Amino acid sequence: MRKIVGFVIIGLFLSACASLLGQGEASNDVGYDRITVRELQNLMETEDFTLINVHIPLEGSIPETDIEIPYNEMENYVSLLPENKNEKIIIYCRSGSMGDTASQTLVDLGFTDVSNLEGGYNLWKASGLPFEE
Repeated sequence: MRKIVGFVIIGLFLSACASLLGQGEASNDVGYDRITVRELQNLMETEDFTLINVHIPLEGSIPETDIEIPYNEMENYVSLLPENKNEKIIIYCRSGSMGDTASQTLVDLGFTDVSNLEGGYNLWKASGLPFEE
């Protein structure tokens, strides 16, 4: 009986930890959001925003990309970014990690509505969506 209770307690603890792992971005702890491929598709149909490819080396782009800026040089290209720092900006790279760095840089520069595409263009392409090589 004690073993069963122990397993139940461990299971509850692991469930609580797992649910907390997904909450960091939802609560915007890092200052920017992460969006899914489906969310990006919907936004492309319904909203105006700036879409930026930050992957280096450049290996292709999602159609409708507005700007290509190396992820580690965002601060050098501020003149290409929206003047209004409250405008929506969506960042992507190949898998997401360069996008995280670029997104955090934009937040540090004062931009307030920044999102990074989860899984980057690898997941976009894997979903069967158009991609420009």
